[in-house]
Amino acid sequence: MSPYRHIKLFKNGRNQAVRIPREFELPGEDAIIRRDGDKLIIEAAPPRSLLAILAQLDPIEDSFAEVDDPPPAPVSL
Repeated sequence: MSPYRHIKLFKNGRNQAVRIPREFELPGEDAIIRRDGDKLIIEAAPPRSLLAILAQLDPIEDSFAEVDDPPPAPVSL
């Protein structure tokens, strides 16, 4: 695999886009792009943590049944 390949840029709505050739495909559905001088660097996004995923979930609106929770009985040791 060649370390570089000439590609075409195109417009997608108001955004500039690039089609990534198969040999340069990244895993997953997300990526990170950053600028380094006159270069754009695209990297695979790291896996998201479970806490980050849970934070995006909608709250549960269901009501839960009351639980009878009497205090524990005294214990003699």
